[in-house]
Amino acid sequence: MRILHTSDWHLGRSFHRVSMLEAQRRFIDCLVETVREQRVDAVLVAGDVYDRAVPPLAAVELFDDALHRLAGLGVPTVMISGNHDSARRLGVGAGLIERAGIHLRTDPAGCADPVVLTDEHGDIACYGLPYLEPALVRDELAAPKANHTAVLGAAMERVRADLAARPPGTRSLVLAHAFVTGGTSSDSERDITVGGVAAVPAEIFAGIDYVALGHLHGCQRITERVRYSGSPLAYSFSETGHRKSMWLVDLGPGADTGAELSAERIDCPVPRPLARIRGPLDTLLDDPALDRHEDAYVEATLTDAHRPHEPMARLTKRFPHVLSLVFEPDRAPEDPLASYARRLRGRSDQQIAEDFVAHVRAGRGPDPVERGVLTDALDAVRTAETEHSENGAAR
Repeated sequence: MRILHTSDWHLGRSFHRVSMLEAQRRFIDCLVETVREQRVDAVLVAGDVYDRAVPPLAAVELFDDALHRLAGLGVPTVMISGNHDSARRLGVGAGLIERAGIHLRTDPAGCADPVVLTDEHGDIACYGLPYLEPALVRDELAAPKANHTAVLGAAMERVRADLAARPPGTRSLVLAHAFVTGGTSSDSERDITVGGVAAVPAEIFAGIDYVALGHLHGCQRITERVRYSGSPLAYSFSETGHRKSMWLVDLGPGADTGAELSAERIDCPVPRPLARIRGPLDTLLDDPALDRHEDAYVEATLTDAHRPHEPMARLTKRFPHVLSLVFEPDRAPEDPLASYARRLRGRSDQQIAEDFVAHVRAGRGPDPVERGVLTDALDAVRTAETEHSENGAAR
């Protein structure tokens, strides 16, 4: 069976205030054309279909168009909700849409209810695990703890129980939206840290023939059978080096060590290249080596000791699509401003909060009890945000 794995469409998202709707429309064209040309048997969309819980009308219309075109090809499509989606809204009409071959999996209670696909080698049970917010699904899944590993593990126990009851030789697919250990993140993914931990081990999917992951925006292979497709478009300058693509997976007959599997990348259209340039303003304006970036979306980091006059206006004359301007003056290592910036870079909310406690208490950081209070507070804020978005407010 030939499978096309994609995720993280983020329909309705902008890139530094530039609408990406037309680029997203081109991606949908590419997706449909790939399904047709490559004779794809099933499409897997591993979450974050939309960028926010209440998407703009134009994004909903594009999603509707994508569903109609995929249904028109007669190719089964399995989609799950991600942490950016409102699971309830995305799942509206799922029963009716399923009649057209579009299978929306947004309810955690249905994680062990697979879409059964069939080819010349037999059945393939395809399980859709929507994004599982630990505090909200722990009781429903009877998980031992409210963390990502526990709730995803509980969901996978249900999957394995269902799979074990199926005829011998039944192959398996799982869609999941999670941060799996070994994956590389970017700046455009929303933090899903719970209890100070975001990642789950890849071993949680042991025994599954292919796991189609969503959440991380870089296309990457965790193991031969566990992969992220990544987002089809870049949504932050941290993705400048990404090659945006989908996985075209061929799943062969089963075996004791798993079904035969091969995968190749199918490139997505690039609306405009990204470039990160850095240096004093005068250098950026005059360096001939930067000619190749003049048609790119540009993030310029200025290292001048003092803020130059009208830097954005001057940069725009050479780089018409400059979107982001960052000031990082070159400073001596002992400069307190330099060391502060370095301390914050790449740190989680939990780490920043703990650093603040240590700062105001003359170096004495939080003890285990205090650290737990900080963790609970951060988790409560994120859980409340998720509940708030599901109940009708846009994120």
